[in-house]
Amino acid sequence: MKRMTAAVVLTLALMLTIGSISALAQAEPEPAAAASLRGGHVLHFFGAALGVGLVVIGAALGIGKFAAAAAEGIARQPSAADRITGAVNLPLFLLEGVAIIAEVVILLIVLTK
Repeated sequence: MKRMTAAVVLTLALMLTIGSISALAQAEPEPAAAASLRGGHVLHFFGAALGVGLVVIGAALGIGKFAAAAAEGIARQPSAADRITGAVNLPLFLLEGVAIIAEVVILLIVLTK
């Protein structure tokens, strides 16, 4: 499991790095747009991509742990499946909601820059 998690994190980091390099290696912008890109303001795109990646990885790990614990609990005591499912649903929904809100906030930050 740790190797798989490390492989996923490494793959996402590689994708973010390659994506940011290709975004920074594009053609020279127009003179009017060049003034707004001076001073390293392009790096907020890299930060936003990194932030979204971390939010998605964190949410996926949290949801996976919740689902694994629920499945194990149901396997140990099948008669309590309804109570376990009900107790796990709310934290799962909240975790997914936090991830979506974080992605929307990051998208708004990128669009307002």
